Amino acid sequence: MEETIRTILIDDERLNILTLRSLLAKHFPNVEIIGTGSNVAEGVKIINETEPDLVFLDISMPDGDGFDVLTLAEHRTFEVIFTTAHDQYAVKAFDYSAIHYLLKPIEFAELNKAMERYKSVRKQGTLSARLSVLKDNLQNKFHKIIVPSTEGLNIILLDDIIRLEASDVYTIFYLTNKRKLLASKPLNNFEKMLVDQPFSRIHSKHLVNLRFVQRYVKGKGGSVVLEDGEELDVSVRKRNDFLLALKNYARAM
Repeated sequence: MEETIRTILIDDERLNILTLRSLLAKHFPNVEIIGTGSNVAEGVKIINETEPDLVFLDISMPDGDGFDVLTLAEHRTFEVIFTTAHDQYAVKAFDYSAIHYLLKPIEFAELNKAMERYKSVRKQGTLSARLSVLKDNLQNKFHKIIVPSTEGLNIILLDDIIRLEASDVYTIFYLTNKRKLLASKPLNNFEKMLVDQPFSRIHSKHLVNLRFVQRYVKGKGGSVVLEDGEELDVSVRKRNDFLLALKNYARAM
């Protein structure tokens, strides 16, 4: 029998609370809704009174935002799934921060993903660190990313990532100071997350940080030499895209 998840819903839109309540009751019998709130003050009060395991929390409310709730609440040992109507920019910030979120209008498929994500990190006790990264990213400071590994969640500076290498369903992060990290997600996942950053997919196995590219060696596909001395093949299919990305990066500097 699954462990009961004591849950609170905080949203200023009644329809969203009703939708969540209905979906959770139908598909997640182990979720017990122990209270609801419609603003920051109510949210803080009910969290402190009931000490939940999980809080569905609206980002924007009439008397503040979800971060105000988290700052003011004395009880802190719970996980959060944010609900938001924000655009893709905000979604990117959530992805970088490994924070659960649902876009409104809420649908079962996305709720199911959020609940799976909740189960995977709920015992790692890193909410405060992830919230710190999220706040930075929401302020257009995209300089950190949360990377899940078999040992937990890791805060990584983008400028410390030299390259990423595919390893079956995992990804090896090669970092400055000869550090390595095995991430528990495939390379395609990180390629999508870093699409707006100076990273380029040069091969089915390699995603490199253009900041660390020292030179390109000509050839059929060619190869790149990185600042750490590593030389990697560039696939013929990726060659033109890589060279264009490298030129654009150089112009932007």
